[in-house]
Amino acid sequence: MANVNFIDYVKIFFRSGKGGGGSAHLARFAGEPKAGPDGGDGGRGGHIILRGNSQLWTLLHLKYTKHVYAGDGGYGFKNKSFGADGKDMIVEVPVGVVIKNAETGEVEAEIMEDGQEVVLLKGGRGGLGNVHFKSSVRQTPRFAQPGEPGIEGWKIIELKLLADVGLVGFPNAGKSTLISVLSNAKPKIADYPFTTIVPNLGMVSYRDFRSFVIADIPGIIEGASQGKGLGLRFLRHIERNSLLLFMIAADSPSIKKEYKILLKELKAYNPELLEKKRILAITKMDIVPDNEVKALKRKVPDDCPVMFISSLSQMGLVELKDEIWQALNK
Repeated sequence: MANVNFIDYVKIFFRSGKGGGGSAHLARFAGEPKAGPDGGDGGRGGHIILRGNSQLWTLLHLKYTKHVYAGDGGYGFKNKSFGADGKDMIVEVPVGVVIKNAETGEVEAEIMEDGQEVVLLKGGRGGLGNVHFKSSVRQTPRFAQPGEPGIEGWKIIELKLLADVGLVGFPNAGKSTLISVLSNAKPKIADYPFTTIVPNLGMVSYRDFRSFVIADIPGIIEGASQGKGLGLRFLRHIERNSLLLFMIAADSPSIKKEYKILLKELKAYNPELLEKKRILAITKMDIVPDNEVKALKRKVPDDCPVMFISSLSQMGLVELKDEIWQALNK
């Protein structure tokens, strides 16, 4: 996906259609000038419907959409004819979006499957025609019920990427290089912090035509959960990953310290992230002299599987994919 086109947050004002009013018509026929009430019901207002579309990867198509209105229901007619229903407004969104109330922040809906539809705002019901109000004591009611108003409000649509594996690490940990080597993704890669400024998705081919999806988000720095750097905005993209792949460069001053900082930031953002399966990959092993490898291996955490890899020399990548696949399918 192109960096400039990645939009994962939009705020839109939605309004469903109002219901049409019922008819208060009184029938008159030749030879029967007082045939009684025959007013039909009004049509319902149009719904606001969100539909998942797996062909969409971002909210770019909604970037400049600020208002979405559904159609109003039609009025009832004579001869007990119903008014037309208002036109539903169907908004297609990527799979993985969360819809929130803009005022309260409450989550109102999620779209998790292709083709899944959620009625976000129901249209107002149509009013009843006067035929419904006829009784033994009221033979010719000259009134009908008005239609119900629609529902309106500001909604926030957030995209949370659906991927099997989420990459977690400091800037320059080698995440973008790894995803470019393992998959068909082509992220921007350079030797300076925050090269990745938007998430990247890549499909990783595995044995026997199997595959899994990996997501790279901008690097996390200490204080990311409080808004420092780019981490806070994109941490939500790893909330739905089945596995977290922590990545720390072999030339880090302290691998254990960096690992603890990453855990601390994830816990501060959402403690449930620490319950996910995780693997630690020590990257850039090609720069470590052979006589220092054993000493380096004694400096790593022991609470999760640790892999030693180099995207540049392809060292350990096959073993890493095996470890990821086994963790995903336990």
